[in-house]
Amino acid sequence: MKQAIANRLQASIAVKEAILRDETLLHHISEVAEAITNSLKADHKILFCGNGGSAADAQHLAAEFSGRFYKDRTPLYAEALHCNSSYMTAVGNDYGYEQVYARILRGIGRPGDVLIGISTSGNSANILEAMKVAKAQGMIVVSMTGQTGGKMAAGSDYLLNMPSTDTPRIQEAHITVGHIICEIVENNLFPG
Repeated sequence: MKQAIANRLQASIAVKEAILRDETLLHHISEVAEAITNSLKADHKILFCGNGGSAADAQHLAAEFSGRFYKDRTPLYAEALHCNSSYMTAVGNDYGYEQVYARILRGIGRPGDVLIGISTSGNSANILEAMKVAKAQGMIVVSMTGQTGGKMAAGSDYLLNMPSTDTPRIQEAHITVGHIICEIVENNLFPG
């Protein structure tokens, strides 16, 4: 048991060490932080979407922006799109689950807003549909995925593809990278 625990911790550490060695990914993390900073400075929104554990990650990261991270500061407009269960079940029933994020973006997405889609496979149909709508509306599209980026890679302005194919390790890396972005954005907007 103790060895199994140590092995999982080492696997998680190995993914983070791989991120440290990936200059392209580090550059993209920096670019995403700047894009979010600029969007929020211009009074735009940061909108997150995901499924299952990635929906939980979307909600977690949206809360870091809209609540606070390290600093007691003005709230920032960030929202996880799945939090209205009546909406999700109605649209899923009436239009199909692949439309749940795309439909809401048609109503609230504006040019300059940022959509952050989170999917370990990069192949979630409802996120791919949301990305199409976001691009058509002039939004900035960020994808947080696993190693290959899946189908989401092609539709992204910024691809944050974690160097792993193991779902739990990808999700752990998503939260780590998301926290780093939150900290950079918070420091950019609220220096001192």
